[in-house]
Amino acid sequence: MSQPVTPLPQHLQIGIDSFAATNTPTPTPTETTTAVAQLLDQIGHADTVGIDIFGIGEHHRPEYLDASPTTLLAAAASQTQRIRLTTAVTVLSAADPVRVFQNHATLDIVSKGRAEMIVGRGSFTESFPLFGYNFDDYDDLFAEKLDLLLKIQSQEPVTWSGQFRAPLVNQRIYPPPVQHPLPIWVGIGGTMASCIRAGERGLPLMIAIIGGETHRFSGHVATYKQAGIAAGHNPDQLRVGIHSLGYVAKRREDALNEFYPGYKRVFDALGRERGWSPITPSQFERATGPLGALVVGSPEDVVAKIIRHRQALGGLSRFTFQMNVAALPHDAVMQSIALIGHEVIPRLRDKLG
Repeated sequence: MSQPVTPLPQHLQIGIDSFAATNTPTPTPTETTTAVAQLLDQIGHADTVGIDIFGIGEHHRPEYLDASPTTLLAAAASQTQRIRLTTAVTVLSAADPVRVFQNHATLDIVSKGRAEMIVGRGSFTESFPLFGYNFDDYDDLFAEKLDLLLKIQSQEPVTWSGQFRAPLVNQRIYPPPVQHPLPIWVGIGGTMASCIRAGERGLPLMIAIIGGETHRFSGHVATYKQAGIAAGHNPDQLRVGIHSLGYVAKRREDALNEFYPGYKRVFDALGRERGWSPITPSQFERATGPLGALVVGSPEDVVAKIIRHRQALGGLSRFTFQMNVAALPHDAVMQSIALIGHEVIPRLRDKLG
């Protein structure tokens, strides 16, 4: 299906992503309300300092408050003026594409045309039994639901049938969004099949690179673009973004020292679930080195690393920082957001033109 042509930003977009973490496995009501208030402060601050986009993920776990990301984004829309607001990601495999579109269309109306969505299969499994799906259908669910979502995006009456949902016959989906088409990206963790799927459909690709060396994803980008061009899409529409763990402080040493303890605590806890080894200082040093995926340092360090990532992947349209995984205090996140807006973005644009 050929995607409608939409105006593209002329600069590298810089954003921030959050999972609305409480940083505790059993948050109290006071802790949850405080965490959401702080999240909304962060989005408002990002809007004020000139950051392009803010994304909220979707999880169904006790330590995260993002089970309904469009609700949080709608709250942020009422407090912001220009920043774009996106889910990052919507777990489409375990959702109804009709409701996904309606929720984002409503967000688009509330935000006066600033909504986007990044759809993916999700990196956690909790949503599948929660919503009555078999995890063995992981890939088939996503492929079918993405195709239905794209039919709905066209804003034409939808006639459709599939394996996992009741059919639709000449059905219009309401409300219509402000933007036409409502922007849809595909978020991936690294599978080539997902790159090909996004390319064939002419959809922008967002790659979550949370470890290893970023340049190793150059083959994914090449595969995505080859698939898109082979399917007849305009190469200029085949945009690539990356989502990376990151944090900015005035000095590199401060950024590393502030980020590491929470990063280790969060990833060691995930590692106990998934069989990973504990994070070591030497691993962190490699990850924050010149080739590593983590973008942690001073504004100068971060600008240099984003440019290296951009060159290694053959160009980028969007780069987003994920700071929420390091259990950083609210004041530190706010300061990092200010540095990204006031120092990182102007330096990047000066260097990239």
